[in-house]
Amino acid sequence: MSDATERLLVSIRRFGGESLRDVWLFDQWTHEQLYVRSDVASDLSALDVDALIDNERYGYVTRDTYESLLDDEYAYTVRGFEETEQFRTFLADCDHRIGVLAGFDRSGGGHDFARLHEDIVSAVEETPVEEFVPSTCD
Repeated sequence: MSDATERLLVSIRRFGGESLRDVWLFDQWTHEQLYVRSDVASDLSALDVDALIDNERYGYVTRDTYESLLDDEYAYTVRGFEETEQFRTFLADCDHRIGVLAGFDRSGGGHDFARLHEDIVSAVEETPVEEFVPSTCD
């Protein structure tokens, strides 16, 4: 794992603590698992990870759509499920679009995902986006 990717993962782990389930990087072609909590690993073995990541790639299109419709810049998406929450954001420049997907156990008081987004931006802001390109397809 590169230093840049390690900084990204540290910021997400610091935010999520024990509720962090898994973290993925993805681009248009491939994906890389950065972290999976030990009790979640068996759940992932039964999951079609390729289909999950492919679904998150639609975010490239919806991000552009929302930015063209709203006078605002896309920051992140959160999906809430009965027991878990999925957070997705993009690290982007003109040539590269890297997605970050992180899963969390739901907490009673909820997570401050705006703060997570700010933490991620701070962790990666001085690093070229291409340093986050997924290294392999897991």
